Amino acid sequence: MSADPPTSRFLDARSSVLDGADSSVGVFDYPTGYGDFDAHTSPLSTPPIAVTGGSLQLDLALRLLERSGHRFPIDAPVGSPAWMQSLVDGLCNLSSRDPLTGLPNRREFESALEQQVDRVARSGEPAVLLLFDIDHFKRVNDTWGHAVGDLVIQAIARGLQDSVRPMDSVARLGGEEFAAVLPNCPPTFGHMVAERVRRNIEAMKIPIGQDRHVSVTVSVGGAYAPRWVRFSRTIWLERADQQLYRAKDEGRNRTCLETPPQTDVSAAERGMLLGASSSTYPPESENSAP
Repeated sequence: MSADPPTSRFLDARSSVLDGADSSVGVFDYPTGYGDFDAHTSPLSTPPIAVTGGSLQLDLALRLLERSGHRFPIDAPVGSPAWMQSLVDGLCNLSSRDPLTGLPNRREFESALEQQVDRVARSGEPAVLLLFDIDHFKRVNDTWGHAVGDLVIQAIARGLQDSVRPMDSVARLGGEEFAAVLPNCPPTFGHMVAERVRRNIEAMKIPIGQDRHVSVTVSVGGAYAPRWVRFSRTIWLERADQQLYRAKDEGRNRTCLETPPQTDVSAAERGMLLGASSSTYPPESENSAP
């Protein structure tokens, strides 16, 4: 579908958007997620919401969307349900994405972690949280400038995405720090996956213009989610962060993962927790490797 005219043509429509004799803009569906995190952060089914009466001041929202390159459907009149849905989805995307890399930001990633915590507690399926920090990133900025630093950040983001499965979630937490959560990743494979990502990034030659390239390394820290028990994403992040500091302290450009927690839960206890027979869940040996 082609894009509509520039969003700026709507900016002066203060009194006309959603106004008039019939001020109802109809019924639209609640957004159900977008991007890499669809499977983890989509809200529960929500009934359509009727929007009626009055007018909305949308100047700031439209300017933000225009600067981000958001496009409204060409066949959606201003104020129509489809137009409003596009507006809401665009603002949701802006609030959940890192503008430099396009990856989910910390807010969105922590929401995904909450979903993973609940899933692991209910199903006992293994999951690992990995934190990545670019080694000596300040040297890159001091030597080549912040524009090159941005190129490095973007290249690392692409390298991380290319090194994991589509079902894995990668995010930029801020600065030179990234994170990934890998569902259905048994402890026997966690360190192997983290090392594969680290080596891939180490081998990258990042073009910075004028036939020049730079290379960087990352330190990796990881923690496994305790299975069959309730815990918080904050604790999970703190445990992974401790391993990241250990990797830095031991010389950087290395991977440190904690020993997987052992959680002994009987079949009866699983049934009480889940309200179902534990036989409905496959043994760990059936879990696939990343």
